[in-house]
Amino acid sequence: MPKLLSEHDVADYRDRGYHFPVDALSAGEVADFRRKLEDYETASGGPIKAEMRHRSHVLFTWIDEMIRHPKILDAIEDLLGPDILCWNTSFFIKEAHDPGFVSWHQDATYWGLSSSDVATAWIAMSPANKVSGCMKFIAGTHTQQVQHEDTFDQNNLLTRGQEIAVDVDEAKAVYVELKPGQASLHHVLLFHGSEPNRSDDRRIGLAVRYIPTHLKQAVGARDWATLVRGKDSYRNFLPAHVPKRDLEPEALAFHKEVSEEQVRVLYRGTGKTAYRV
Repeated sequence: MPKLLSEHDVADYRDRGYHFPVDALSAGEVADFRRKLEDYETASGGPIKAEMRHRSHVLFTWIDEMIRHPKILDAIEDLLGPDILCWNTSFFIKEAHDPGFVSWHQDATYWGLSSSDVATAWIAMSPANKVSGCMKFIAGTHTQQVQHEDTFDQNNLLTRGQEIAVDVDEAKAVYVELKPGQASLHHVLLFHGSEPNRSDDRRIGLAVRYIPTHLKQAVGARDWATLVRGKDSYRNFLPAHVPKRDLEPEALAFHKEVSEEQVRVLYRGTGKTAYRV
């Protein structure tokens, strides 16, 4: 029996490639997490940028707490099984009235993982709706990898500004409207994107990438992950740093090493050597 999702929910995910909403964080929890993010941004002089947006769970204790949230893990277990690694986290933040967008893409395109058996939990830390530029999905597009083209568009929030190189029927888009604290789940091959934020508030989302323990990094020389539930009998990934306090020196050194390795995988063939600002 599923832990959180119904059998119908799981079947729908298998068929459509997504499920939402999942009532994950309480109003108090999500407000506290947003405050901690914005306290960091105030102290650092501006919005979280570049490499700090990625694998942030090894830097901040409160993000490490988010990736282990029981309700999120219960939903992920219903999709991936009992042995779960958190492979990565990425912030997708659009400032109020900002032109930033996410082109239609599939997550798996440049990650280098050995299988598409990957699920993303996208956690809303502010309202995600049509006005603020919520995600949009194309149901049933998660069955095969398609070709992508790099644009490096300055307003595209993706690492390479990558976009699907085949026609996407916008009329079939499903808008993923979420309240703060809710999450959506989507398959790594699902076509998805989002439009600019036309609202007066920031649109803040944290994407958490979960994988079963049997996966491998098939392109890079090394990779890391955090065991968040069950056991890891395969040990295909090195154990990621688990922070005891925010931005501790050990975490910063580890994050630098991991980021350099991940950039080599994500930007292979482009000559780029760092995350886009």
